[in-house]
Amino acid sequence: METIFKPVLSVITVVYNNVKHIERTLRSVINQTYSPIEFIVIDGASDDGTFAILEKYKNHFSQFISEPDKGIYHAMNKGLAIAKGDYVIFVNSGDEFHEPQTVEQVFSTQAFADIYYGETEMINESLKSQGKRRHKAPEKLSLKSFKHGMSVCHQAIYIKRSITKPYDTKYQLSADIDWILDALTKAKLVVNTNRYVAKYLMGGMSKKRHRLSLTERYHIFKKYYGFLPNLLNHGLIAVKLASYWSIKGKTND
Repeated sequence: METIFKPVLSVITVVYNNVKHIERTLRSVINQTYSPIEFIVIDGASDDGTFAILEKYKNHFSQFISEPDKGIYHAMNKGLAIAKGDYVIFVNSGDEFHEPQTVEQVFSTQAFADIYYGETEMINESLKSQGKRRHKAPEKLSLKSFKHGMSVCHQAIYIKRSITKPYDTKYQLSADIDWILDALTKAKLVVNTNRYVAKYLMGGMSKKRHRLSLTERYHIFKKYYGFLPNLLNHGLIAVKLASYWSIKGKTND
């Protein structure tokens, strides 16, 4: 008799004062065709109208916390601490599952993986598609995959909750990279779903405070890859980035 693989997925959404985009994110989760979803919403005591929208949908939430926090990773840790699902994914305000069938398609790819991942579609403030991320999701995801940049974003990665740790709140912008890399060191089976699984709203804090983001990433990568390899990798990253913007600039002329 074939074992039915239908794990509980904890979807955690963190929001603070994002009245423009929060409803789109909530509906993306609520409209999933996959049913064993634990939907956890963590609000940082929004006062711009976001809370009223959350109240409208709260009957769809498994857990709902609205109180001040100490930043996004502190809020995300609140969600992790109360999550009970077999797997966990963060779909924060402004982001979405790629389509209503996404979760169902992810878990139908292969049973009992430690990590599932896929590709991310970028959207701008007008919700127009900007195509794939600059860092394409690798064919096979491993610890080495991140040495030249963040190859999979946290909206596009489903991790078995038993191998996750709390986010390290000493990082203000890049704790999600550390969180994913730590999980990859523990994962035995990592599955590429070979499909778009997420829509990511461009223009987050890591773009607005780019220098701090790069500094944090450097220290995180040094922890996992070592000093000298990390130094060489960042030299290659700089060359690739310069080439990317040079080509992009020419195509926009």
